[in-house]
Amino acid sequence: MAEINGKQERMVVHLEIGGQHYYYGNLKALCDHWDKDALGVGYAYLRNYGISGEKPFRNARCIIRKGIIITSGKKPLLEKNLSGSRL
Repeated sequence: MAEINGKQERMVVHLEIGGQHYYYGNLKALCDHWDKDALGVGYAYLRNYGISGEKPFRNARCIIRKGIIITSGKKPLLEKNLSGSRL
């Protein structure tokens, strides 16, 4: 996970199948949820294919893309004074 300008970036795998859209944290998670028969392709092939934002995988059954989710950075915890109230 990278951090740029105080924002965290996380990789996401996007599956488009049957007009529906699904999002996974990695390619393995996608392939654990969908079998080779449903996708028309297996995990080993997809891993070696090198899916990227510029190079999605496409076949007659699905489209698989990789992208980046940009989230807000973590805010520092507010310090507590001795009475337990926030400063």
